[in-house]
Amino acid sequence: MSVHRLDLLLLLFSLVLLVAVAAVRLSSRSGLPSLLVYLGIGVLLGQDGIADITFNDAQLAQVLGYAALVVILAEGGLGTRWHDIRPAVPAAAVLATVGTAISVGVVAIGAHLLTGSDWRIALLMGAVVSSTDAAAVFSVLRRVPLPARLSGLLEAESGFNDAPVVILAVAFATAGPIDSWWVLVGTVLLELAIGSAVGLTVGRLGALALRHVALPSSGLYPIAVVALTLLAYAGGSLLHGSGFLAVYISALVLGNARLPHGPATRGFAEGLAWIAQISMFVMLGLLVDPHTMADAVVPALVVGLVLVLVARPLSVLLTLSPFRVAWREQALLSWAGLRGAVPIVLATIPVVHAVPGAGQLFNTVFLLVVVFTLIQGPTLPLVAKVLRISDAAHADDLAVESAPLERLHGHLLSVTVGPESRLAGVEASELRLPKGAAVTLVVREGSSFVPGPTTALRHGDDLLVVATDQVRDRAERRLRAVDRGGKLAGWLSGTRGEY
Repeated sequence: MSVHRLDLLLLLFSLVLLVAVAAVRLSSRSGLPSLLVYLGIGVLLGQDGIADITFNDAQLAQVLGYAALVVILAEGGLGTRWHDIRPAVPAAAVLATVGTAISVGVVAIGAHLLTGSDWRIALLMGAVVSSTDAAAVFSVLRRVPLPARLSGLLEAESGFNDAPVVILAVAFATAGPIDSWWVLVGTVLLELAIGSAVGLTVGRLGALALRHVALPSSGLYPIAVVALTLLAYAGGSLLHGSGFLAVYISALVLGNARLPHGPATRGFAEGLAWIAQISMFVMLGLLVDPHTMADAVVPALVVGLVLVLVARPLSVLLTLSPFRVAWREQALLSWAGLRGAVPIVLATIPVVHAVPGAGQLFNTVFLLVVVFTLIQGPTLPLVAKVLRISDAAHADDLAVESAPLERLHGHLLSVTVGPESRLAGVEASELRLPKGAAVTLVVREGSSFVPGPTTALRHGDDLLVVATDQVRDRAERRLRAVDRGGKLAGWLSGTRGEY
């Protein structure tokens, strides 16, 4: 590696990033998940493409893919609202474990009977393709306003089900015939339990520390939060648990802890996740050898049809029926189980372990992801419309950004009155903030002013609230209560004394 070669690499990397950023606009209009564009860029740059770049290091691809997945899961956890997914967590946990096991079994049987694969390759195929991909799901769901219970279930499932399939894929790739199935099940449950415990511990201790320690620069908070999620992954993995589950749970706890500079932290994590997605998909596109993929077309279509039309619907039906999920919602959840980065990254595991037939498996998984993402992604809004499932009036939670003032023993709370917020029309005095907190500035249509007691808030206003350390949490709870219930929120709920 020379400085000149570094210059060329940085030039190529920057051009790829710029093209990928521009491609997001295209994908948002067409409904296609951006992962397809990034994979296409990698294929075009690869050994049969315009740049003729040769990249065939499956082990390096696996390592870098794992690193990218950690960042993507961290961003997913930080951006997930706990009150949206909390009612869906039991159903999502069952779907991500029992449902995944059902899907693995059905796909394995289909691959064995319909494509002639031996049982080891068939089981690997089932494990690799049975995980839904958070990045692919969310990129499509941004255009489909779903009820909170469904979007929460999809978010939680996408965050939870990476862990079991990674464990299964590694087990099938490194072992011979699996005859002690109860040992495998016990191993999966133990690793999930360790990962959950590590994630909760790191998340709660990290949130406690960041809420009580004022860092000298606001830019350090996002770095600290991301570092904590990486610590959770490393700790979970080193303790022989599921690092992927640990990083998601720790990020979920941190993202809902109302830490200082929360929106800035989520923005920083989102930027890192975009870089991780772009880099990972371009790399996986480079890894593909297009002239060897002809033989994988039929197996990809066959396995994909088994997965989409049989395995996924059956796993949803068997696991969610006890939770009284309506059939229309089950149908949407079945169609919304998009595949993406995770299956392709996991398909490198048998290649690294030199499993016979691993190259064909990788090509099959790659084609399956591309073809069925092309089919499912753009049609998901139509399916939701046909099933009459939407929630266009769903309002986002009130965004409150906090900046600590260590020397003054106070906090600055930045609040935006959204289009659906019931803060609009409420006068400053009617907020009834606790003693020690006050609205000190309102920014409206580009102009700022100090509000009086009778100043009525409007949609689109940005508020600056100053609160002492002692009442900071109470002030934020009061603002959120009025955002949801209007000026009578405290009186109607019987919690006046809390404020």
